[in-house]
Amino acid sequence: MSTQDIMIHVRFAPDGTVTEIGERPSGCTAQQWFNFLTQQHGLSYLTLSGGRAVFRVAPEAITALREQALAQVAAA
Repeated sequence: MSTQDIMIHVRFAPDGTVTEIGERPSGCTAQQWFNFLTQQHGLSYLTLSGGRAVFRVAPEAITALREQALAQVAAA
């Protein structure tokens, strides 16, 4: 991973559900976007303290990931 990666910040509720997440496409819930990123970029996930985490994703991959996530949500 390079220093140019985009950091997608995640915040969790005490029960483990996602309450906030960055770079989320407008057609996905926070939990759907988190689940998708976990499936696609799970190795770039870093857990932080205080119910937070980040994904590190290359900038050129964000647009494609958003499109794929929306297609997956639409197919469900």
